[in-house]
Amino acid sequence: MKECFAANVKEHDTVEDLFLVKVKNLSVGKTGKPYLVVSLMDKTGELEGRVWDDAERMSGNFEVDDFVHVKGRVSAYMGKLQLKISTVTRVDDNEVSLDDFLPSSAVSPEVMFSELAGLVETVKDPHIKKLLLALMEDRDLSQGLKNAPAAKGMHHVYIGGLLEHVLSLCRLINLVSSHYGERINRDLLLAGAIFHDIGKTRELSYKRSFGYTDEGRLVGHITIGVEILDGLIRSIDGFPAELSMLLKHMILSHHGEYEYGSPKRPKTLEATILSYLDDLDAKVNSIQSLIDGENGNGTNWTGYHRLFERYIYKGNGMEAGEDVPHEKIDEQKKSPPAADTPKGKTLTLFGN
Repeated sequence: MKECFAANVKEHDTVEDLFLVKVKNLSVGKTGKPYLVVSLMDKTGELEGRVWDDAERMSGNFEVDDFVHVKGRVSAYMGKLQLKISTVTRVDDNEVSLDDFLPSSAVSPEVMFSELAGLVETVKDPHIKKLLLALMEDRDLSQGLKNAPAAKGMHHVYIGGLLEHVLSLCRLINLVSSHYGERINRDLLLAGAIFHDIGKTRELSYKRSFGYTDEGRLVGHITIGVEILDGLIRSIDGFPAELSMLLKHMILSHHGEYEYGSPKRPKTLEATILSYLDDLDAKVNSIQSLIDGENGNGTNWTGYHRLFERYIYKGNGMEAGEDVPHEKIDEQKKSPPAADTPKGKTLTLFGN
């Protein structure tokens, strides 16, 4: 039974437990000696591990997505914890419980799906309501919606994350619709929120560690989402052509800008609102997760976040002047920004 979890390890701890291998890279140091870098994960987070001795032989013992038994000692390097691994051995799948390794939403998928069903019942447009009911009654799509993460790396990265993200958008849409009044088509906005990332049910793999399917890499969730939407629309007699076009536009434009992988920029009021709310919800969840993941680092601030290109203030209640200096991790600031964050553009988390 797993006892040591990534989020709980501290400097100088001796670790001897099970992990899931998310990343494995065999490299060569300046001296020509091979070393192995791995990312070990469980449901609480990730822990970077390094093998300095006999790296080539140990690398042959396991692959990415294998469960492994690891022994090593934790040290701090440039403000981050790192596990110096002495032994690593592959473990059979039947010896582990998947619940220990895949993070999940704090709310049950069934509870969230029930709330979503209640929101669908409030939709007044008969064609949109039929469309949403068709989605929820489709076994594969509904199961995917319940289980998929919302992204691979940056926001709602856990089982049920996609549904949690969709529900959050729907709640925000209720607030925005109430604020701006009848000029906003609430039914259209709700449908756009529910369908905007439906392609991620097939873009992302989440049976083991989180990654991309072949279809996800070759086609992408935006195109997949339009295909799913179009298939459901075709099953409904008399579905209005203009409504179909408006819904497809919301999927195609929800990333907001061409630079962020959006085939179209938002050109309707509802598509514009959806794009901004989607980005807002992704950023808020990402920052909350960052803060939660570093609550025990003894400082008012998180480590430097390369994608946000800043530190985030946590406000732990420490007295001024007690903060741990960041000089040790300032080197991270010299790393180039992510390739999908163009200079002069507002950061988005759409593609992550």
